[in-house]
Amino acid sequence: MSSVRPRHRATPVRRLPLAGVLRLNRPSDIWFKPALSVVVAVGVPNLTLLALGRLDLALYSMAGSLCALYAHNLPYAARGRALGGVVLGMLASVAIALVTASLTSSAVILVAVGALLAAAHKALTDLTRIGPPGPVIFTFISSASLFAPQTLGQVPGHLALAAGAGAWAWLVGMAPGLVRPHGPERRATARALNAAAGYVEAYGSASTSGVRGEAGHRRARAAAAAAVHAAWQSLLATGARPEPRRALERLVVRAEVALAAPADTDPARLRTWARDLRGTNPVPRVASGRDADELLGVEVELLETGPAAGRSGRRRWSGGLGPLLPFALRTALGCALAGYVSLALGVGRPYWALVTAASLYQANLTLTWSRGVQRVVGNLVGVLLFAAVAPLAHLGPTALVLCCLAFNFGAEALITRNYWLGSICVTPMALLITEFTGFQEPGALMTDRVVDTLVGAVVGFAAAVAVTNRRAGDRVEDALDTVERAREHAARLIAAEPPGPGSGPGSGSTPGPGALEAARRRLAAALVELRATADAAAGEWWQRALPQERVMLAEQAGHRTLAATVRRQGPHVLEDAEA
Repeated sequence: MSSVRPRHRATPVRRLPLAGVLRLNRPSDIWFKPALSVVVAVGVPNLTLLALGRLDLALYSMAGSLCALYAHNLPYAARGRALGGVVLGMLASVAIALVTASLTSSAVILVAVGALLAAAHKALTDLTRIGPPGPVIFTFISSASLFAPQTLGQVPGHLALAAGAGAWAWLVGMAPGLVRPHGPERRATARALNAAAGYVEAYGSASTSGVRGEAGHRRARAAAAAAVHAAWQSLLATGARPEPRRALERLVVRAEVALAAPADTDPARLRTWARDLRGTNPVPRVASGRDADELLGVEVELLETGPAAGRSGRRRWSGGLGPLLPFALRTALGCALAGYVSLALGVGRPYWALVTAASLYQANLTLTWSRGVQRVVGNLVGVLLFAAVAPLAHLGPTALVLCCLAFNFGAEALITRNYWLGSICVTPMALLITEFTGFQEPGALMTDRVVDTLVGAVVGFAAAVAVTNRRAGDRVEDALDTVERAREHAARLIAAEPPGPGSGPGSGSTPGPGALEAARRRLAAALVELRATADAAAGEWWQRALPQERVMLAEQAGHRTLAATVRRQGPHVLEDAEA
């Protein structure tokens, strides 16, 4: 394999989309979980403060309560660690904001600190891959805390309140595990089975649908490979392997078999298994021949204790900051400029513009543009909704708290359909939160929010255009090289290892199933990373043309090699799928 990378001609700037930006998606399969969790996590502290007559402290309790929005897709053992990290990160961020606010009242300094915190939030949430809602909650709370009147003597008490609410949020996030301890793993397995079924169906129609069918087949294959990879990560996030989890592992093996032999797989069976994983019903039992068990055992051993187990985590922390620098710079620059423009216009709450800018930045410039359009539309409609609700909320503190809880629920229930739809509820909620210290004139609040939304969106996007991500093409090249090396290594092992379970005693120096399985897992992870990297780079501006054909060929060759590894590891795996 040549180490010299091909040079690609420059490409003109990519067009920014408008069609489909506001299109509604299907709701998340667990939309109600974060929605209910945030209502309980926010409601109990706020109602307690209301009963004590100290609703003015609700900002600090919400710093901890909103941590309940995170980590709903993680298994409970991993969720506990992740939520603990989220709470600690929130406390650290709020502590910096409160101490800064107590030391200075200069809006210029406060905006600068808020922008730096926003950049840190963006980098750390991307680095840890904590998932939705990403950095925006941290930035919203820390920016609001920066502009809250504060003294050093008040900081410990406010942090203690945030810590107490954070502990309550941790309990709320972990509580469903008492009823459905393997719920996240079941959902991840169901997604893998449904994605594999979708790939099988796309495979069947690709030959009769021309170019469009082939493109759909490639997308379905990449989606299925990513879902299967995510299912294994979910299942093997903890060391314990009770029987329900073993049954889920066998179902994921069946999804992998479908990727290897789509022509011999019944998609209806896969979807039936996925449907049976809903609720608290017993995990479906599938026939498992000797080779399927061997494949499963090697898979589990390698991912839990083998060399592939810790590699991704080490790589993420050791070399993950470099690619994130453009996004951190975009965030810092965009948030600072948005805040300063808001100050220059005389808006009383420049942190709203700062948060708007921070909420825009996605994996590439095209997605950032789409998020900007969604944010503006959602906020403007949300301001109108606030105008309609304000008379009701102003009936008293109880009505104010209940309206905020209703908008909390609505935001999380709707945001998975499209970001703009969730923003319709986020906007009035943010406006009502400012009234916890006392009712304000709605017209002034609405005007400030509209101005800050437009300033944050325009200035934030301009900063994203100014800070280019020219390394995106290099990352695609790196991912291609990784895939090619992993595929060549797996192909050599396939050629060296005899088929089936016969690679045991007497096979001499022939590599065992563990070596082949390790190679297979490396190749699967590399293919998932290649697709994510190529998709992200495709939406960036002002860069050389991407090697799209090379990416397509590498994916095709890689998935053929993955299928060959499954076949080589055990013919009974495929026979069981056909039975």
